[in-house]
Amino acid sequence: MKKVAVIMGSDSDFPVVKNALTELKSFGVPYEAHVMSAHRSPALAADFAGSAEANGFGVIICAAGMAAHLAGVIAGHTVLPVIGIPCRGAQLEGLDALLATVMMPPGIPVATVAVDGAKNAAILAVQMLALSDESLAEQLRARKAEMIAGVQKKDAALQEKLAEL
Repeated sequence: MKKVAVIMGSDSDFPVVKNALTELKSFGVPYEAHVMSAHRSPALAADFAGSAEANGFGVIICAAGMAAHLAGVIAGHTVLPVIGIPCRGAQLEGLDALLATVMMPPGIPVATVAVDGAKNAAILAVQMLALSDESLAEQLRARKAEMIAGVQKKDAALQEKLAEL
């Protein structure tokens, strides 16, 4: 099974990124997590991205706040799919990071999830890996079935409350 790389621009992004790591672990997907900066260590980020495919990675998740150029720098140096997690910042509530992550030039796509949307980033990475791994696809199907059952349970409880009105 291919690994997922989870790169954060700063260790201050770890509280957000932890949600992605927990989700990947729940699916049994191997991962590595690292701190790299598009601005403070651009050569390190470029080297990592350039060798990621050869090192057994199938998807790269990048979390960054503020200018949030990390996902774009990584995407510019690999053919692997890159998923960006814009992280909430103190000044603009993550809008700056969202725009920096989603507004990529033609030819350098970055799939982007919601601000602080690490869990969805991990699920999207699993969906990408599941294209060639039926066991992951089956786990995803089971998760969807659990969500449906949860909604049905909530609806049944609502119907009981409505009947009491």
